[in-house]
Amino acid sequence: MRRRNGLTVRIVIGLIISAISIISYFASQEYNPVTGEDQHVSLTREQEIALGDQSTPEIINQFGGLHPDEELQQRIAEIGQRLVRESVANDTDWEFEFYVLDDPQTINAFALPGGPVFITTGLLNQLDDEDEVAGVLAHEIVHVLARHSAQQLAKNELTNGLVGAVGVASGDANAAQTAAVIGQLINMSYGRDDELQSDALGVCLMIDAGYSPEAMVEVMTVLAQAGGGNRPPEFFSTHPNPENRISEIEEAIENAPEDCPS
Repeated sequence: MRRRNGLTVRIVIGLIISAISIISYFASQEYNPVTGEDQHVSLTREQEIALGDQSTPEIINQFGGLHPDEELQQRIAEIGQRLVRESVANDTDWEFEFYVLDDPQTINAFALPGGPVFITTGLLNQLDDEDEVAGVLAHEIVHVLARHSAQQLAKNELTNGLVGAVGVASGDANAAQTAAVIGQLINMSYGRDDELQSDALGVCLMIDAGYSPEAMVEVMTVLAQAGGGNRPPEFFSTHPNPENRISEIEEAIENAPEDCPS
């Protein structure tokens, strides 16, 4: 009887935890005028900007510091700021800054919440011209505009709450671990949608700033070749495969006049 009562209590507590997690997630809905979507975010805009600012020094340190060539840093920053200045990004409050990381081995680019955007020298060395650099930076700018990091944090908070509920209700750590793996797979699929959205809206930013959007296709082709038969570049980690991205980018270019935000 005691064992049965204990199980009942655990189930009730688990259901309460699940309910709180789900209610908190769906209560965090906010409209994004850039994407035209309602999205669930767990941070205010001010918190996103503060998080990006606070994380920037650690990111720079992890990748071996900034590239010492100040002229190179300035050129990349000018490309990034042109994309911001000439597009819908200029009408937002995000604080965009652009950094070249002195890491020739890592082929990657990424953005932090609030506006910091990073590109490694390893990726820069794979690119042929300013338009291709703009393609990479435009993609990362959209991650900030679309608040993908804040969305991911909200999903993770929901997942963690549900995982905890499963563990409490079952009393079985293995069940909680299984639920965690499933949750990660679900969140991974959302991440891939985010990447495709960043590609499509990145095309719009490039067109607005006077860059050739076809250069983004070239970036995908170059990076696919860089991966070869070995481990793909970090830029493709947890992302759709290059062939799928290329077809989506080509479609975005074709539909840009109708689909791009104004």
